[in-house]
Amino acid sequence: MSNIYFTEEHNLFRESLRDFLQKEVVPHIEKWEETGTIERFIWKKFGDMGYFGLAYPEEYGGLDLDLFYTVILLEELQRINSGGFAAAIWAHAYLAMTHLNAEGDEAIKSKYLADSITGDMIGCLCVTEPFGGSDVAGMRTTAIKEGDHYILNGSKTFITNGVYSDYMVVAAKTNPELGNKGISIFVVDSKSKGVTATKLDKLGWRASDTGEIAFDNVKVPANQLMGEEGKGFAYIMQHFALERLIMGINAHARAEYALEYTLQYMSERTTFGQSLDKYQALRHRYVDMHADMQLCKYYNYMVADRLDKGEYVVEEATISKLKSTKMADEVAYNCLQFLGGYGYMEEYPLARMFRDSRLGPIGGGTSEILKEILSKIIIDKKSYKPAT
Repeated sequence: MSNIYFTEEHNLFRESLRDFLQKEVVPHIEKWEETGTIERFIWKKFGDMGYFGLAYPEEYGGLDLDLFYTVILLEELQRINSGGFAAAIWAHAYLAMTHLNAEGDEAIKSKYLADSITGDMIGCLCVTEPFGGSDVAGMRTTAIKEGDHYILNGSKTFITNGVYSDYMVVAAKTNPELGNKGISIFVVDSKSKGVTATKLDKLGWRASDTGEIAFDNVKVPANQLMGEEGKGFAYIMQHFALERLIMGINAHARAEYALEYTLQYMSERTTFGQSLDKYQALRHRYVDMHADMQLCKYYNYMVADRLDKGEYVVEEATISKLKSTKMADEVAYNCLQFLGGYGYMEEYPLARMFRDSRLGPIGGGTSEILKEILSKIIIDKKSYKPAT
């Protein structure tokens, strides 16, 4: 482990987190993968351990630690081989809670952020829509002000934690005629009248609940608006760098775990009188994948370091997700092949990893969209600036 980014305190945190996950999470993973429901008790245990508060202010119960504690949390969550469980945790801690912390006022933080840190409340972020996909500016959900409320109408889809969450951070158009300049962000109680959530059936990430959400004349108190009206698009874009980096880190960690597991398998599995790790064709393909994983890993650490210092790393984080998720997909594909028939069996870890990994180049902005964003930055010299 590189000493450039990780101190002794970081390493001790990693060890204790790994022990916690093995003891408290791993025994339940198979059940959660089958039922698609992560039981509430584990959220509270994460809260009690401080894992939801790593990046958040002490005044709301957080620990206000550097970003490499988050990197460790993300990496270790990938090693227990449930992309769905990992996604449920980080979508709460970094998608929903990032907006609460950045745009919420004192009252919102005291209620929602504090209870999110303790694990008493679960949150989700509702941006993607059935017709919009990665086209955030094209959203159709509206929140029209009437007196001291907004009336919310529309739908969202592919929302991690969308079914079992307690609150939703929702993007909606308060001034539809203004396009992306008319988007605002709200925190909405999931049990509000007019909110319905339908569970989606997915190829992978089976443990997490992914929902399609409908809003039918939902009354949202005006004080549930976060930040300034009309600034929502800029807020969303500002936090995309963190989301993309998270998915890049997840990808390198998933690939690293797959490679470790596969090498162990290859050293034990023999054919024609020798173990698989002695066949040149397999050895060379393996080291190629290991090299690609290492390149992504250390690039991602560099981006995390710059983000932690407050730099605006949209280009770098976009590259992180684009390249790391492609690499992780190739690693999962090839490692499954190395296991032969056993790779195709659900009782071996590569089958789930192969399914879970496939979401990498899709969620949080498809690889095709990311390439177009990078084209605008690199070729058209477009510059993206933080929301002010």
